[in-house]
Amino acid sequence: MQPYFHSVRLDENKCKGCTNCIKRCPTEAIRVRKGRARIIEERCIDCGECIRVCPNQAKLAITDSLERLGEFRYTVALPAPSFLAQFKSEVAPEKVWGGLLTLGFDEVFEVALAAEAVSWAIREYLQSNPDRPRPLISSACPAVVRLIQVRFPSLLGHIIPIESPMEIAGRLARERVCRMTGFPGHQVGTFFITPCPAKVTEVKQPFGGISSVDGAISMSDLYGALLRRLETAKAYPLPLRASGLGIGWGRAGGENEAIRAGSLLAVDGIHNVIGVLEEIERGGLADIDYLEAQACTGGCIGGPLVPQNPFVARVRMGNLVKSHRSQEEWDFPRELGFYHRKVSISARPALKLAEDPQLALARLEEAEKISRELPGLDCGSCGSPSCRALAEDIVQGYARRSYCIFELRERLQKLAEEIVELAQKQPPAMGREWRQARERGEVD
Repeated sequence: MQPYFHSVRLDENKCKGCTNCIKRCPTEAIRVRKGRARIIEERCIDCGECIRVCPNQAKLAITDSLERLGEFRYTVALPAPSFLAQFKSEVAPEKVWGGLLTLGFDEVFEVALAAEAVSWAIREYLQSNPDRPRPLISSACPAVVRLIQVRFPSLLGHIIPIESPMEIAGRLARERVCRMTGFPGHQVGTFFITPCPAKVTEVKQPFGGISSVDGAISMSDLYGALLRRLETAKAYPLPLRASGLGIGWGRAGGENEAIRAGSLLAVDGIHNVIGVLEEIERGGLADIDYLEAQACTGGCIGGPLVPQNPFVARVRMGNLVKSHRSQEEWDFPRELGFYHRKVSISARPALKLAEDPQLALARLEEAEKISRELPGLDCGSCGSPSCRALAEDIVQGYARRSYCIFELRERLQKLAEEIVELAQKQPPAMGREWRQARERGEVD
């Protein structure tokens, strides 16, 4: 099996062993052992929830740096639709694009442009496939796709086989630059400016095949340097500009607003997404054609790597959408096959108790028995996120019953009572001299 790449990493020197991260992780991918957090790689979906809740900043995202631009002859910045919402309304987009050029990029291509094209592709797919599973699920958020791989593998067939706007943007930008400059494709570097670590993982370890994007740079890492250059940067009008429909993809509900076909549902926040996916797994929501699902609350403007407050960014995003409604439609590819994902997405067997079915069944029965015997408080003091998770860890040999502090306290209390009881009993071989010595305090 191919080793997993993860953008989300742990700085053990900063970790103090608190349980904030284990209780918020949507796939129970974190344990605390020996006073330090541990990430179970096959379960991690790089959603960044642990980055948000860690009070010690022990969780971080590994992203590309601007130094990687030197690996290519020509480089293109791919700002996410949520990028412009990080700046005050008086900052013209042309200034932002010009500032990106001063950081070392040769060209800028808005991912919001690709989002417009993907919106068309999704609409066409919905209308031309009446026998599709319902609801189809958006593939735009890689954290949600990986969540389905790990926790809801039965729903993999519901993921729409359309590439994400980031991937389409990388492909369109490279083709455009190659036509314009004559450079071969491998000399053109495309770099996504990302609001979340999940996109970094999508670039480094795509769901299938090879990514059309060469790197992903944190939005927060660029923000400070870009602000310092805005006053002196020359305005750079893009030859192709996105409309409000594409820009709106950066907020929750924006994808559905751009699709405008069929019965659409939008949900944001990873734990809210889990609730909706559970409903679909039970056979519900069959009256919905398409589900827009985003791991971050508020959509990409609420990503772990964005510099601005998401509520402020949401207002700015709304203003951007309104002010860009009149943009002319551009000549994007109109062949549905251009947008199709070439490789199917497979499950990640992260929650198996064992490879052998009989052993897995035996462990499941034992885990259920242990779970019933545990207190059921889900306090996390054992280093596992719940009593059920501790029971599964025990049967797999990753934990012991003594990790439960409530059971340990009960055992210690019984042991103390037994010691007191034994101390009060006189050994039959000891007579008067022993009793006198005890009364004088010479023996216990």
